[in-house]
Amino acid sequence: MGEVIVCERLHKRYGQIVALNHITLSIEAGVTGLLGPNGAGKSTLISVLLGQTPASGGRAFVLRLDARRQQRLIRRRVGFVPENNCVIPGLTGTGYVCYAGRLAGMSYSDAMQRAHEALDYVGLDEARYRPVEEYSTGMKQRLKLAQAIVHDPDLLLLDEPTNGMDPQGRQAMLALITDLGRAGISALLSSHLLPDVERVCERVVIMGSGEVLTTGRIADMNKPHPTLYHVDFTGDAAAFGRCLEEHGVRVLETADGRLHLELPGEGTQTAVIQASQEAEVRLHGFCPKRSSLEETFMAAISKQGVR
Repeated sequence: MGEVIVCERLHKRYGQIVALNHITLSIEAGVTGLLGPNGAGKSTLISVLLGQTPASGGRAFVLRLDARRQQRLIRRRVGFVPENNCVIPGLTGTGYVCYAGRLAGMSYSDAMQRAHEALDYVGLDEARYRPVEEYSTGMKQRLKLAQAIVHDPDLLLLDEPTNGMDPQGRQAMLALITDLGRAGISALLSSHLLPDVERVCERVVIMGSGEVLTTGRIADMNKPHPTLYHVDFTGDAAAFGRCLEEHGVRVLETADGRLHLELPGEGTQTAVIQASQEAEVRLHGFCPKRSSLEETFMAAISKQGVR
């Protein structure tokens, strides 16, 4: 499918507040995470992409459709799970999802059939005829996903889809998003929960203060660090640390049975083994420290001074 979202110097201002600061961004097909602290511009970006909020400048394209001029076509091909509660009191689960299908341009019979299928898929089959105001928080989150997929969209925009869910419900929701991704539906998942993004997303966009701070594949962010290592051992930690320092190895942190080391160049692995022999400690593990999405996130927002 190629690129599903493209932004060209996209700008949004609310009075003196800049929500999106001339961002340029390209998001490929697949499942992508959208991370950032409060006020980063994540929800504003989604709103502009859906045509709910007009941009102050720049351009945005969703599935190659102009977000400013082709909102209706975009909404027929995009499913949206908003962060806030959007259920309509007085409707049953079936009626609510069917209504969403009708808004997407489906006939009544098709929308009703797809509503039953979507509710079955998200695990609300037994609650389909209950009034939605009686649903629990977790059920409402699954209901919002059902209405977002009722019209078989090409792209999902998910704004905090696990918000308020218990651990079991979160895992079930993430499993559904993963399954939809495998079925070929692209998704942009906005979340403040890094473990959720790491579990279901292939790529990530990190925002701060209305700007795109970094983008990339999560697998590339979880690489072994070239100079930092973990060492597991038994023995005298103080003696081991002294011997390591004598061999030019920097000890960054000492924990119970583990050292965090910085090896400044090649050949220093041998120095660790020699130091362990001199200190008469037994090595159990010696492996490079791996970078993480959390480290990438913290580095990105710290570099910009975002709090």
